[in-house]
Amino acid sequence: MRLLKEDEEADVEVNYEDQQNINAFSRLNARLNDMEDTYDTKKTELEYLEDLESELELADEEDPVMYRVGDAYISLSLEMAQERLTKEQEALKAEVEDLKTEMDDISEKMDKLKVVLYAKFGKSINLEKD
Repeated sequence: MRLLKEDEEADVEVNYEDQQNINAFSRLNARLNDMEDTYDTKKTELEYLEDLESELELADEEDPVMYRVGDAYISLSLEMAQERLTKEQEALKAEVEDLKTEMDDISEKMDKLKVVLYAKFGKSINLEKD
């Protein structure tokens, strides 16, 4: 965000409804920022799981695989490790899709609020990210 220049400022009265719209936009913006961070983390984790899947394809079937569960590691057969990995990937993909859908909904709501707020305040309000 940036400060407004003097020529961009305007004397517009802010009524209760305007303040509610500004507050709603601010809450949505904060929520979207948090969700974007979570989305990026989940996408990175999904990439790691895809890399792990490629590595497991090269593993010897007779050797046990050390599989991480929380803070501990357990020894699994290659087949069981691949099954668990597939389930984790599917669950993570579903989470990523849900996050993306929710982020799109929030962005849509923010766009509607931008239209209302810019119509009233013009250049005297800045709702864009730098």
